[in-house]
Amino acid sequence: DAGVGATDTDEAVVKVLRRANKPVLLVANKADDAATEIQAASLWSMGLGEPHTVSALHGRGSGDLLDRIVAMLPAEGHGTSRAGGPRRVALLGKPNVGKSSLLNALAGSERVVVDSVAGTTVDPVDELVKLGDRFWWFVDTAGIRRRAKEASGHEYYATLRTQAALDRAEVAIVLIDAHEPLSEQDVRIIAMVIEAGRALVLAYNKWDLTDEERRHYLEREIDRDLVQVPWAPRVNISAKTKRHVDKLPVALDVALASWETRIPTGRLNQFLGELAQGNPHPLRGGKQPRILFGAQVSVGPPTFALFTSGFLEAGYRRFIERRLREEFDFTGTPIRIVMRVREKRSRR
Repeated sequence: DAGVGATDTDEAVVKVLRRANKPVLLVANKADDAATEIQAASLWSMGLGEPHTVSALHGRGSGDLLDRIVAMLPAEGHGTSRAGGPRRVALLGKPNVGKSSLLNALAGSERVVVDSVAGTTVDPVDELVKLGDRFWWFVDTAGIRRRAKEASGHEYYATLRTQAALDRAEVAIVLIDAHEPLSEQDVRIIAMVIEAGRALVLAYNKWDLTDEERRHYLEREIDRDLVQVPWAPRVNISAKTKRHVDKLPVALDVALASWETRIPTGRLNQFLGELAQGNPHPLRGGKQPRILFGAQVSVGPPTFALFTSGFLEAGYRRFIERRLREEFDFTGTPIRIVMRVREKRSRR
């Protein structure tokens, strides 16, 4: 603060910066007039070189400051690029399900704050974590209590930031509290990942707190409530004791490999032909829609375009998806199927 001068807290920060052995630029803010700029000269005593006066309120001196920052940057950086670099993983789940504890367990140190009070994490926290001989970008997100349109205040914006973090990720680990019954919110978070088209791994946390009876009922809950994601890899973990945490990278690799799988067009059409011959679409109104041609138009997630002679019912599209998974093993990734119905040509 150019008007206040160096405080004891500033001096303590200077000591930390000197130990870091990094280039330091001293900036004196709130220099709104010439008189305050003169007062900022007292900051020379901090031993960090010339204080650069700026006014964040009015933008005064910001251009010169930016030029100085650019001049101090090295020609080549030594950091890790996110584009084309480590895979990006979003940690999702209800509040207090153990997302921050899992991130600390993976990192092997206290990277993020952990507390028994739900809602400790509000903003997404990005951490570069080395597992084995590889780096991963993990994003610890805020716990989602309810739908964004039903949330209010900071919960609403925390939900939006969590959605944005999911959109930037390639794969999501959805943490579920194995000690408690599956909730509607667990199912909704999984549906959010599928809608975003991201690879999915289910991690049942707090496994150390479950007994045989609870595990029996959990299996029944999974069969009843998570019937739409039997393809998602499942890992039973304990972030507190680090039980089976080392199995998560294996599940992530499997999900990402499926997420980026591409089926050759010839092989796909051979499969579709055999499928339609063995299980044709039911007759509707005396007509039977046929699949004329198919192609995989994209990966991440795998998306298939089917050119048909008529509308394929939702049940038949689900049948096609199930058979695709059986044939090509899309473990850990959603599959999208879009239709292109051939328009009838008018007779001349």
